[in-house]
Amino acid sequence: MVVATHSEPHGIGLASRLNWLRAGVLGANDGIVSVAGIVVGVAAATVDRGTILTAGIAGLAAGAVSMALGEYVSVSTQRDSERAVLAVERRELEEMPEEELAELAAIYEGKGLSPATAWKVAEELTENDAFTAHAEAELGIDPTELTNPWHAAFSSALSFTLGALLPLLAILTPASVRVPVTVIAVLVALALTGAIGARLGEAPVGRATVRVLVGGALAMAITYAVGHLVGMAI
Repeated sequence: MVVATHSEPHGIGLASRLNWLRAGVLGANDGIVSVAGIVVGVAAATVDRGTILTAGIAGLAAGAVSMALGEYVSVSTQRDSERAVLAVERRELEEMPEEELAELAAIYEGKGLSPATAWKVAEELTENDAFTAHAEAELGIDPTELTNPWHAAFSSALSFTLGALLPLLAILTPASVRVPVTVIAVLVALALTGAIGARLGEAPVGRATVRVLVGGALAMAITYAVGHLVGMAI
């Protein structure tokens, strides 16, 4: 039973790392698509490299800040909710320990242990660290590994920035080939991020990759058409 007890936090930690990895891939994907749309759209209106670069850098900065703020707010809200339910669990352990012990035993019995074994496991876990045992079994939360909103914000901004650098650099190629080169580079990068994201999420790779490619191609086509029309109008 010792092996089973220690494998659960490991599983929780692994899932958490995979979630962060998946979030990083999605952030990079957003950076690729967002900045690609901006620079392709501006390139359709003007061939001036300075103007295109300025627009791309502004889009990168705005997108990274927006991603960071959104992630900070989201994770802060999640952490506040986790802290609230953990506080309730701690209070229940102090006020009705016997009922909580029976509840923990029932959880392990529901997982397939015999009543006697489930009760023994619950007693030993309670003696070792009742609060952590109940938090993980009842709530699926490791109280020592609550998500840090600052880490989430930095990670999101960094992944967006790294993704945005690709179209920003590709658009600096000679004017005669900059749009085709950027489109090809972006589609290759999107295929890669789509495949990686699907692998991490255990989803069908082909379907996820096609979905990302179609979305990215559509975004660039729309912004190119808009930039072209605006460029003609002014």
